[in-house]
Amino acid sequence: MLLEADLPDDVDALRALVLEQANELDLLKVFRAENERLQAIIDALMRHRFGRKSEQLDADQFELALEEVEAALSQAELARSKASKAPSERPRKTNRGSLPAHLERIEQVVDVEDKACPCCGGAIHQIGEDVAERLDVVPTTFRVLVTRRPRYGCRSCENAVVQAPAPARIVEGGIPTEALIAQVLVSKYADHLPLYRQAQIYARQGIQLDRSTLADWTGRAAWYLRPLRDHILERLRRSERLFADETTAPVLDPGRKRTKTGQIWAYACDDRPWGGSDPPMVAYVYAADRKTERPEAHLRGFAGILQVDGYGAYAALARRHQQIRLAFCWAHVRRKFYELAESSPVAADVLRHVASLYTIEDEIRGLSADERHNVRDQRSRPIVDDLHKFLEARGRQVSAKSRLGEAIRYTLPRWDGLIRFLDDGRIDLDNNAVERAIRPLALNRKNALFAGSDEGGDNWAVIATLIENCKLASINPHTWLTATLTSLANGHPASRIDDLLPRPHVG
Repeated sequence: MLLEADLPDDVDALRALVLEQANELDLLKVFRAENERLQAIIDALMRHRFGRKSEQLDADQFELALEEVEAALSQAELARSKASKAPSERPRKTNRGSLPAHLERIEQVVDVEDKACPCCGGAIHQIGEDVAERLDVVPTTFRVLVTRRPRYGCRSCENAVVQAPAPARIVEGGIPTEALIAQVLVSKYADHLPLYRQAQIYARQGIQLDRSTLADWTGRAAWYLRPLRDHILERLRRSERLFADETTAPVLDPGRKRTKTGQIWAYACDDRPWGGSDPPMVAYVYAADRKTERPEAHLRGFAGILQVDGYGAYAALARRHQQIRLAFCWAHVRRKFYELAESSPVAADVLRHVASLYTIEDEIRGLSADERHNVRDQRSRPIVDDLHKFLEARGRQVSAKSRLGEAIRYTLPRWDGLIRFLDDGRIDLDNNAVERAIRPLALNRKNALFAGSDEGGDNWAVIATLIENCKLASINPHTWLTATLTSLANGHPASRIDDLLPRPHVG
């Protein structure tokens, strides 16, 4: 604010000062308007993501759009604060106090040069200090491990030569350590960086690694790791409850000079919603097609409850194998009616019934199976019975060819599987556990576009299985892969393969 004493006496100088102040006010108005516009975009995106239309926006697209808008908002806010020389009106996001204790601390002291008192010239002494921590990074650092193996001979006989055996390697005669191979696998299958992009990153540090070389390492690692994936799948077959789903996996078809559509099938178990003691697990299996016999081959010997979406292959599997009972997914039912809710009161009423079921599920998540069963029997069963009568009545009133008729015809034939959760507290309301496990596959597919062959599709399934199980167990996949590849290279016995599985930390 200008005080009266600050005003110049000269008219021209006063006019110039007024114009300068007006320009600054106009600039601040522009910055403030831009901030408000960007904040409105963020608010709209947040409503779109978490509000009633949450199913209409892809999560990855949302995150990308949101981070770009937030970056623009931060830039506009900085420009405004620099122009006005005033602190920002928007609180800055910080992670103060959250830097992990295990990180290396590099201390620097910023001290005064003159240790004499500015008032009297006497010596000053330290009475305290301010300490600030900032997160720093050293870009990926390569190093060369040099292995020397001295040879020894006998002076007497001159025939015997003694030398320690060379350490075992995943890539015999190659340059990568197991830690580097693990880095390539994690970057490709957990961080979704295709191999050619990794080669570009390494080249920036002067390391020339051809994409085909990285692919060779990946294939060799997958060969060693495949028995672990197969062992996880075998353990899943012995479970009493499984989730199943599948997603497309584009694969290069050189003969036709185009891609073909393979499938990656996902099988998972997760007992955490009802307090089960078994750790969650997931296994992926690649297949060249989506034929009915694929899940039958994958689940050979399985007996129990299979929770799935409405794909007919699972129904055919249950018809041929009476020991398998299907539990269907209420989330898929909700999606069928969700698209119609804006224009159809019937669809809106169905959604209200389903929302009531999910409200109850939120309240009982983590309770024992018996407690969940009791609550569902008392509160969920009346809702389900009422919804069944409602759908049967409306199904006779609407055209079977209408979208609403199709949604009803999707739901009613699967009713026995949809209400199976009422009689068993261990069954979930939906198939979301395995759908969450499929999302990383979709991200990798989006970035890598396609696998190079059917064998590459299976390598994808093998390594993705192990990385996803590390994530479920809250284990660093790079650390686990490095240790596991080292053990496998050194001949870990097949009879003890269970010891290598990623397991959650206890305590």
